[in-house]
Amino acid sequence: MKARRFAAVVSALTAVSLAAACSSGTNASGDDMKTLTLASVDQGSIEDVVKAFEAANPGVKVNFTTSGADQYQAQIRTQLSSGTAPDVMTVWPGNGNPGATFVLSKPGYLLDLSDQPWASKLPESFKQVAQYEGKTYNALFGLNGIGAVYNDEALSKSGLKAPTTWTDLMSFCRDAASKGTPAYALGIQDNWVTQLVLYALAATVVFGQDKDFNTKLAAGQTTFAGSAWTQAMAKYTEMNTAGCFQKNPLGTSYEASQTLAATGKTLGIIQGNWVIGLLKGKNPNGTFTMTALPATDDPATFLVPAAAGAGYGVNAKAKNKELALKFITYVMSPEGMKLFNEKQGSLPTLPEAGTIVDPGLKQLTTFVAENKTVPFPDQLWPNAKVQQTMLSGLQEVFSNQATADDVLKDMDTEYKKGE
Repeated sequence: MKARRFAAVVSALTAVSLAAACSSGTNASGDDMKTLTLASVDQGSIEDVVKAFEAANPGVKVNFTTSGADQYQAQIRTQLSSGTAPDVMTVWPGNGNPGATFVLSKPGYLLDLSDQPWASKLPESFKQVAQYEGKTYNALFGLNGIGAVYNDEALSKSGLKAPTTWTDLMSFCRDAASKGTPAYALGIQDNWVTQLVLYALAATVVFGQDKDFNTKLAAGQTTFAGSAWTQAMAKYTEMNTAGCFQKNPLGTSYEASQTLAATGKTLGIIQGNWVIGLLKGKNPNGTFTMTALPATDDPATFLVPAAAGAGYGVNAKAKNKELALKFITYVMSPEGMKLFNEKQGSLPTLPEAGTIVDPGLKQLTTFVAENKTVPFPDQLWPNAKVQQTMLSGLQEVFSNQATADDVLKDMDTEYKKGE
């Protein structure tokens, strides 16, 4: 997921300024031996991790930039190929987007981290998406899930209850809209956000029916357009028609959607658990609870998308490789992982982290413990174009320029192209 991950039109000025920021301090001589360059999409959590790392390493300075996933993914490959990329960078697990492990490892852009002590400790499910051809390239520190996140105070004031079935969900959306407070904020101006509702629905509708769907898809035994993905798409469209979202989701950014949910302008938001920390940043006194998004009328069948979130990789041509590895070691240490996960609201990939899990994630923790989860679908798709096609296609569906069937057929076309 990810998320985190998506093509976007970025202004030349922004691209130049970010490239300059990422390339600052890359001459690793003299004082620069203690300067690390870092690019991250973990806005709201990487800042404290950097401060802690600098405090633990007197004299070290981390020059870092943060940006949204769309913006980041539009630039990172260009920076890597041109030699202006930072020493350490956000890398998504598996495949499926321009900043993912498989995509960046294949051309040799990432440093092999297999000899790092934490690499062998990753659970097998994480190794599968942290490795490429048997070598580890991604320091995956957190497990993330996708679901409905409610503003507890706003929900209480509305007099409504969080829905537990699909029928309840439709009523919930209509009732919330009639009260003037839409159920969920949706910020699909940032096109990576378009996938989240669909993934939350597909977890139950597609993979609840057939957990081996991705295996069958890879074997050519099924397709997107000829499967339960059509049902998931139809439910997404039905949610929009039922008024589940605020007006003009296409004109609402990810950050603006956070503000809507945090301040009670909507009753919640359908997002990854990472959004809880961001919501608390906008409303420090608020409490937020995450639940599975109902996709059928049988709660016993509900599954949630849960998988490794974005981690960090090291530039194979890092100017300060030693310090880059030191930073990665800190991220994967119990101290670093605990800080990252608690700030981000994610679950640790290694048990020794001792992370205190946000109370609002109780249901997600239970679903993970009971193995009622499925991976983010795109992480094992054969190329990044499948997801890009889905993301841009969903925006076209919302703007009435395409149908859901069109999008699924286009995804099939890109999927069949393979790597």
